[in-house]
Amino acid sequence: MPLTETPGTEAAPQTRLRWWTELPLILLVYACYSAGRLLARGDVTGAVDHGLAILKVEKVLYLNAEHPLNRLFTSQTWIGVPADFWYASLHYLVTPAVLIWLFRSRAVHYRAARTWLMTSTFMGLIGFTLLPTCPPRLLSASYGFVDTMAQYSSYGWWGGEASAPRGMGGMTNQYAAMPSLHVGWALWCGVMLWRYGRTRTTRAAAVAYPLITTIVVMGTANHYFLDAVAGAVVMGLGFLLAPYVSRVAERATAGLRSRMVTVSVASRDTEPSIVSAGCKTSAGEHIPRQRESRFPGGAEPSAAPTDAGDGAPAAAR
Repeated sequence: MPLTETPGTEAAPQTRLRWWTELPLILLVYACYSAGRLLARGDVTGAVDHGLAILKVEKVLYLNAEHPLNRLFTSQTWIGVPADFWYASLHYLVTPAVLIWLFRSRAVHYRAARTWLMTSTFMGLIGFTLLPTCPPRLLSASYGFVDTMAQYSSYGWWGGEASAPRGMGGMTNQYAAMPSLHVGWALWCGVMLWRYGRTRTTRAAAVAYPLITTIVVMGTANHYFLDAVAGAVVMGLGFLLAPYVSRVAERATAGLRSRMVTVSVASRDTEPSIVSAGCKTSAGEHIPRQRESRFPGGAEPSAAPTDAGDGAPAAAR
């Protein structure tokens, strides 16, 4: 299992990680995440039904913490405005920052941590697609929720549609509430900070960040409590599946490299020789140099000796 190495037995990754290969991979996953959230945005009726069903289950289980938190956030500006900034920005800032920190300072653990995050994110996309869910803030006003993002929109860059910048609300899926990847990613960041942090401040942030994020997503009426629970469950499942995903990726990479080596060797073996049959390489030469032979067959007779070694000319002997 990743992230559970025994101290003293950690092994470096088989291939050295490079930022110019990691960055496109992260951007690709984020692009899939953003695109996947848009798949179910047209199913408004089903999304509302799912949201009401979740709210009903929470009331039966006495888990409805969203109403008191939402009333607090809407009545206290000094709480509601920072909460909206928290929801609209930290999700997209803290997670990349933790990834960069791991890549630069904890490279041995980065690969497993990155795979865990990506696996969980793709599982969340499946949830968005199969279970589009209307967040509390988009339910009818009769259900008692206030959209704090709309109420405090004059304080920030967002408009009345989720946390998207003004004029870009149509590019986001407001019904991708189940599971809450705001909570899921915050939980991942917390685990990374707790496990690999070295200071008390880091440990405190590891606990505070996912806890405050959970409160914020409910108080701003962007998620139900069960959305937050589902986000944590998705991260747990992603943690369990990440080793298998890593093995499949390693096998695929090894197979691709093997094919590339085979093609390279084959192309090299089929290249025509640049040295013709009439060329000869002199002793001690590292690079062949063309020399035309003056004798048939390319063989030159050895020169007649001129000195027998006793000082007498060869002819005299």
